[in-house]
Amino acid sequence: MATNDGAEARKEIFRTTGILAGLTAFEFLLAGIKGSIPGWTGLSEETVRLLVLVTFVVLTIFKAFYIVAYFMHLKHEVRRLAFTIVLPFLFIIWLIIGLLSEGGYYGKSTKQMSVRSVNHVESSIA
Repeated sequence: MATNDGAEARKEIFRTTGILAGLTAFEFLLAGIKGSIPGWTGLSEETVRLLVLVTFVVLTIFKAFYIVAYFMHLKHEVRRLAFTIVLPFLFIIWLIIGLLSEGGYYGKSTKQMSVRSVNHVESSIA
Protein backbone atom coordinates (compact mmCIF):
# COMPACT_ATOMS: atom_id res chain seq x y z
CA MET A 1 0.00 0.00 0.00
CA ALA A 2 2.86 2.40 0.79
CA THR A 3 4.39 1.98 -2.66
CA ASN A 4 1.03 2.76 -4.25
CA ASP A 5 0.78 6.00 -2.24
CA GLY A 6 4.30 6.95 -3.27
CA ALA A 7 3.54 6.22 -6.91
CA GLU A 8 0.42 8.42 -6.77
CA ALA A 9 2.39 11.24 -5.14
CA ARG A 10 5.11 11.03 -7.79
CA LYS A 11 2.50 10.96 -10.54
CA GLU A 12 0.89 14.10 -9.13
CA ILE A 13 4.26 15.86 -8.83
CA PHE A 14 5.20 15.02 -12.42
CA ARG A 15 1.79 16.15 -13.67
CA THR A 16 2.09 19.44 -11.78
CA THR A 17 5.64 19.96 -13.04
CA GLY A 18 4.49 19.25 -16.60
CA ILE A 19 1.67 21.79 -16.34
CA LEU A 20 4.00 24.45 -14.96
CA ALA A 21 6.62 23.70 -17.63
CA GLY A 22 3.96 23.89 -20.34
CA LEU A 23 2.74 27.27 -19.09
CA THR A 24 6.31 28.57 -18.93
CA ALA A 25 7.01 27.32 -22.46
CA PHE A 26 3.84 29.08 -23.65
CA GLU A 27 5.04 32.31 -22.01
CA PHE A 28 8.42 32.01 -23.75
CA LEU A 29 6.71 31.33 -27.07
CA LEU A 30 4.43 34.32 -26.61
CA ALA A 31 7.40 36.53 -25.73
CA GLY A 32 9.24 35.30 -28.82
CA ILE A 33 6.42 35.98 -31.28
CA LYS A 34 5.18 39.17 -29.60
CA GLY A 35 6.77 41.37 -32.27
CA SER A 36 5.07 39.62 -35.18
CA ILE A 37 1.57 39.45 -33.68
CA PRO A 38 0.46 42.93 -34.87
CA GLY A 39 1.27 41.98 -38.47
CA TRP A 40 -0.99 38.95 -38.74
CA THR A 41 -3.76 40.08 -36.36
CA GLY A 42 -4.19 43.67 -37.50
CA LEU A 43 -4.06 44.94 -33.90
CA SER A 44 -1.96 47.92 -32.92
CA GLU A 45 1.37 47.36 -31.18
CA GLU A 46 0.11 48.94 -27.96
CA THR A 47 -2.95 46.66 -27.90
CA VAL A 48 -0.78 43.59 -28.43
CA ARG A 49 1.64 44.77 -25.74
CA LEU A 50 -1.26 45.22 -23.29
CA LEU A 51 -2.77 41.82 -24.14
CA VAL A 52 0.58 40.09 -23.74
CA LEU A 53 1.17 41.85 -20.43
CA VAL A 54 -2.25 40.85 -19.11
CA THR A 55 -1.66 37.28 -20.29
CA PHE A 56 1.69 37.17 -18.49
CA VAL A 57 0.16 38.50 -15.27
CA VAL A 58 -2.75 36.02 -15.36
CA LEU A 59 -0.47 33.07 -16.11
CA THR A 60 1.96 34.13 -13.37
CA ILE A 61 -0.84 34.34 -10.81
CA PHE A 62 -2.14 30.94 -11.94
CA LYS A 63 1.35 29.42 -11.66
CA ALA A 64 1.83 30.96 -8.20
CA PHE A 65 -1.50 29.49 -7.09
CA TYR A 66 -0.55 26.10 -8.51
CA ILE A 67 2.83 26.12 -6.77
CA VAL A 68 1.28 27.11 -3.46
CA ALA A 69 -1.50 24.54 -3.81
CA TYR A 70 0.68 21.55 -4.68
CA PHE A 71 4.25 22.12 -3.57
CA MET A 72 3.32 23.89 -0.32
CA HIS A 73 0.54 21.32 0.21
CA LEU A 74 -2.24 23.86 0.70
CA LYS A 75 -4.52 21.85 -1.55
CA HIS A 76 -4.78 19.24 1.17
CA GLU A 77 -5.08 21.65 4.09
CA VAL A 78 -8.13 22.84 5.97
CA ARG A 79 -9.92 25.66 4.16
CA ARG A 80 -9.40 28.11 7.04
CA LEU A 81 -5.64 27.60 6.99
CA ALA A 82 -5.56 28.14 3.23
CA PHE A 83 -7.50 31.40 3.61
CA THR A 84 -5.00 32.66 6.20
CA ILE A 85 -2.41 32.52 3.44
CA VAL A 86 -4.55 33.57 0.46
CA LEU A 87 -6.33 36.57 2.02
CA PRO A 88 -3.15 38.47 2.99
CA PHE A 89 -1.87 37.84 -0.53
CA LEU A 90 -5.04 39.42 -1.95
CA PHE A 91 -4.59 42.41 0.36
CA ILE A 92 -1.01 42.80 -0.85
CA ILE A 93 -2.22 42.80 -4.47
CA TRP A 94 -4.85 45.40 -3.53
CA LEU A 95 -2.14 47.49 -1.82
CA ILE A 96 0.12 47.34 -4.89
CA ILE A 97 -2.72 48.39 -7.21
CA GLY A 98 -3.65 51.24 -4.87
CA LEU A 99 -0.08 52.45 -4.56
CA LEU A 100 0.43 52.36 -8.31
CA SER A 101 -2.72 54.35 -9.00
CA GLU A 102 -2.01 56.88 -6.25
CA GLY A 103 1.63 57.14 -7.30
CA GLY A 104 0.54 58.12 -10.78
CA TYR A 105 -1.74 60.78 -9.33
CA TYR A 106 1.05 62.09 -7.11
CA GLY A 107 3.42 62.38 -10.08
CA LYS A 108 0.86 64.33 -12.11
CA SER A 109 -0.02 66.64 -9.23
CA THR A 110 3.62 67.46 -8.44
CA LYS A 111 4.23 68.36 -12.09
CA GLN A 112 1.25 70.70 -12.03
CA MET A 113 2.43 72.23 -8.75
CA SER A 114 5.93 72.85 -10.10
CA VAL A 115 4.50 74.54 -13.22
CA ARG A 116 2.26 76.70 -11.02
CA SER A 117 5.15 77.70 -8.76
CA VAL A 118 7.30 78.64 -11.77
CA ASN A 119 4.44 80.71 -13.19
CA HIS A 120 3.88 82.32 -9.79
CA VAL A 121 7.57 83.21 -9.46
CA GLU A 122 7.66 84.61 -13.01
CA SER A 123 4.55 86.72 -12.39
CA SER A 124 5.91 88.07 -9.11
CA ILE A 125 9.23 89.00 -10.75
CA ALA A 126 7.57 90.88 -13.59
